Amino acid sequence: MSKQIEAEKIIRSHVLWAVGGGLIPIPLVDFAAVTAIQLEMLQQLANLYEVDYSQNVGKSFVSALTGTTIASIGASMLKAIPGIGSIVGGVSMSAMSGASTYAVGQVAVNIFSNSGSLIDFNIESAKQAYESAYEKGKSYVSDLEDNKAKAANIYESLEKLGKLKQQGILSQEEFEAKKKELLARI
Repeated sequence: MSKQIEAEKIIRSHVLWAVGGGLIPIPLVDFAAVTAIQLEMLQQLANLYEVDYSQNVGKSFVSALTGTTIASIGASMLKAIPGIGSIVGGVSMSAMSGASTYAVGQVAVNIFSNSGSLIDFNIESAKQAYESAYEKGKSYVSDLEDNKAKAANIYESLEKLGKLKQQGILSQEEFEAKKKELLARI
């Protein structure tokens, strides 16, 4: 498997974790969890590209890219408002966390694939790349959520097909054909 494909798998899994981390209902704990997820992603990407990595360098890199993170802290603090604040803050923080993690990963891969490290990179071009990747990350997170819903619907359909087969309504051949058709949609 190519490094690029492996890197995309690493980023995708950490984006999913970050989306979940953004849903943690305790203000600022969610923010810390997402940062830890991003640092773990950076470490895995650095290992993949055989680049030296330290936790302190990773923290500096994430801080440099994400800036003051006022928007993220604001979304996190919304969770402190009883009722609607938890819902709005959780949804906002979740989406921003996923998009930010995607962007951090994309910038790191770009640096690593060009034989760079997190120590010697152009901060201004990295910030511009982060902003661009963050916008793409919003769509990426949205697509992941859509695919998750689609997969759940397909799983429900497979369960129904299985019951129809058990009841003798569908033959084994009909079941296999429909199952193959549903799985091709994923």
